[in-house]
Amino acid sequence: MPKYEEIANVLRERIRSKEYPPNSFLPNQITLVEEFGASRMTIKKAINILAMEGLVYSQRGAGTKILDHPFIEKDTSPANEYEGLSHQMKRRHRSLTSQIIQFDVEFPNPFIQEKLMIGAEQPVYNIHRLRILDNAPYILEHTFMPVHLVPGLKKEHLLSSIYDYLHQDLNLHFAGAYRAISADKSTHFDQEYLNCSEIDPVLDVQQVVYLKDGQPIEYSSSRNRFDVRNYSLLDVRSN
Repeated sequence: MPKYEEIANVLRERIRSKEYPPNSFLPNQITLVEEFGASRMTIKKAINILAMEGLVYSQRGAGTKILDHPFIEKDTSPANEYEGLSHQMKRRHRSLTSQIIQFDVEFPNPFIQEKLMIGAEQPVYNIHRLRILDNAPYILEHTFMPVHLVPGLKKEHLLSSIYDYLHQDLNLHFAGAYRAISADKSTHFDQEYLNCSEIDPVLDVQQVVYLKDGQPIEYSSSRNRFDVRNYSLLDVRSN
């Protein structure tokens, strides 16, 4: 794990435990450099992670303030981060595993053709996984990927990290993503795998991830229990 992620984990825990209480300030960068034996750039990267998670706010000349975060007790992920759940939870020292519900290759229907910008005769992976965090059901993911862009995908990748396979083995890197978040009624599928009731709402996150040439490589729909996970976006204006 990179040094800046280790430092971010320590600082995040101090914020959660209120060792650094809301509306107080982080120690200045020189103090953190001395404590962790790291460069200022490493400290800055660690603080940037916390800022992206909505835990702190940095302003030049004014220090880094601990935000009075109303969602800190619920698992919160940045709405504009799309490097994958495995990466997020590894950074937080959380135990993430996967249960494969479906793993097929099939021809795409018109909806998937449109989302992935492919033809009717270009096969796709149809992947359904339950992501399990700290031994509890967490997210129900339904993912489609073009086979010609992701050759050789295997169950072992689904059980660990598909994105690691894309980045490390296939040398594919993302340029960006489109993400739409909405509330929905729970389905029988949600109730079976997420242990929610028929009256519980779920957070549905639909996402298209793009390669640097603009080609979509993934369309996915993630179902999140309303009482387990939410998403944050820190919007800081310069003036």
